[in-house]
Amino acid sequence: MERRKSEALFAEALKYIPGGVNSPVRAFRAVGGTPFFASRANGSKIYDVDGNEYIDYVGTWGPAILGHANQKIIDAVKAAAENGTSFGVPNPLEVRMAKLICEAIPSVKKIRMCNSGTEACMSAIRLARGFTKREKIIKFEGCYHGHADFLLVKAGSGALTFGHPDSAGVPAAFSEHTIVLPFNDEDSVRAAFKANPDKIAAVILEPVPGNAGVYLPKPGYLEFLRKITKENGALLIFDEVMTGFRLGFSGAQGRFGIEPDLTCFGKIIGGGLPVGAFGGRAEIMDCLAPLGPVYQAGTLSGNPLAMSAGIAALEQLLDGAVYKKLEQLGAMLEEGLRNAAAKAKIDVCVNRCGSMICSYFTKGPVHNLTDAMKSDRNRFAKFFHAMLDEGVFIAPSQFEAGFISAAHSEEDIKKTISAAEKALKKI
Repeated sequence: MERRKSEALFAEALKYIPGGVNSPVRAFRAVGGTPFFASRANGSKIYDVDGNEYIDYVGTWGPAILGHANQKIIDAVKAAAENGTSFGVPNPLEVRMAKLICEAIPSVKKIRMCNSGTEACMSAIRLARGFTKREKIIKFEGCYHGHADFLLVKAGSGALTFGHPDSAGVPAAFSEHTIVLPFNDEDSVRAAFKANPDKIAAVILEPVPGNAGVYLPKPGYLEFLRKITKENGALLIFDEVMTGFRLGFSGAQGRFGIEPDLTCFGKIIGGGLPVGAFGGRAEIMDCLAPLGPVYQAGTLSGNPLAMSAGIAALEQLLDGAVYKKLEQLGAMLEEGLRNAAAKAKIDVCVNRCGSMICSYFTKGPVHNLTDAMKSDRNRFAKFFHAMLDEGVFIAPSQFEAGFISAAHSEEDIKKTISAAEKALKKI
């Protein structure tokens, strides 16, 4: 495929934007080559400035569960914009959104809106520390909770893509209260609590990590975390920025039957616009200003455009039909990719949970970051470009999730499997 216009745009972007991009993974550094520049997207497809069409499994990194340019979302945003793009005072849409989320997620009794997943996780941890009056937190290798200083320790997402799980510019003192453990390892959690009695404020995790590819919690693992946090007076925080309203209308916690103390949201609840939120038990949430001593604020929090888009998205997910379709399409794609790898006699471990999927170029299984790092990244890079040339856009990093949307069709899945068969023969 010819991408001359994208190449020219990237060359110009490099003059004015660090690395030519406004979020690192977009630069294609992990796979090589020049990123394409999108001109538009609709349904399951994304189109570049050179006129090329791709079946899209990035889905703006998760929010596009209904596909691109969903008409009800577009109409809602247009209607909201007619009344003003921002108020700086409360608006009725904030209340409607809060009620929708609280009714969908049993563990969430009250919720506070913000502007990004990073803000949501950062604020939830501050709240947990303020509520428990403890300082230390536990996070897990490969789980990405945004780019707050104290969370950029063995993080996932772009941090892994560029081989820097930590970040320059973060003083060691900022992360001294962050305990990092391997995911799916109960013994390490027990040891951490034993070594830090009455000091751990919270355990935060992605219940299904999607920022180091995709790997699932082992049976009983989430139940174990719920139990040990309760026993030790610590809070359990689910980062459902990615999994919230994607793995079911009640998110991962509904899928696995676990109720955390606090939950972080983003992506889908904004319908494609910038958004974040965190919520949980009422007595914890009431520690936030103006009721309590834990400060958190945001000029654009509860923005009417984001609220309108998010409400329009969530209301289309209410009856559960979308999730049934996503499960069927996901199973079809998973089986097809496994069969394609078997035909090509290449070791590929396909992990999937609902509409989240990842293919690791390793024999597997992949249960944690150590397993994920065994993947052949050079082979993945070749696979990525071969798929792009076949008209299929997957994440330009081995350490990112792929997303299926309700706009994908069985024909899209069949074309994707056929593209994978051709791509695997080339690598």
